Amino acid sequence: MADDDLARRFAAGDDRALAEAYERWSPLVYTLAVRSLGDVGDAEDVTQRTFVSAWEGRAGFRPERGALGAWLTGIARRRIADAHEARRRLRELAERARGDVEPVAEPDLAERLLVADEIARLDDTAQRVVRLAFYDDLTHAQIAERLDLPLGTVKSHLRRSLQRMRTRLEVTHGAAPRP
Repeated sequence: MADDDLARRFAAGDDRALAEAYERWSPLVYTLAVRSLGDVGDAEDVTQRTFVSAWEGRAGFRPERGALGAWLTGIARRRIADAHEARRRLRELAERARGDVEPVAEPDLAERLLVADEIARLDDTAQRVVRLAFYDDLTHAQIAERLDLPLGTVKSHLRRSLQRMRTRLEVTHGAAPRP
């Protein structure tokens, strides 16, 4: 019965219910994340994102349809998948930057710094859009909402920014430009 009460309070937006849910289920979420991702920092990030997502999306939670813990675990699994996808995207971006076609296990520090430097060269709005897309793994619609920009503007910023970054990286690092 206590779980039902906690779930109802959480769905209703009770801040204390969020704290109780975090205390109760964050160890499980963290364990799932660290086992899948193999990195403590990424697991901590996934745990935080899980509870932020749950809190922001609590209107979609229906206590009568399932347990709060199961709902949180489902969100955690999606955040873990998002983290894996963000890693894949970063590897892909680093490969493009170097002109490699072979798969790379993980980008090294030099590659991360190179990409971070190129992002820093973008204008402020483009930087925010790129960071939200690749580091926070938000969809175009979520970025548009968060930055209060039209969806088409977000898509244009991403496309132009990636094109500029690719061109600069190809010129700077001697790779032959792609068609």
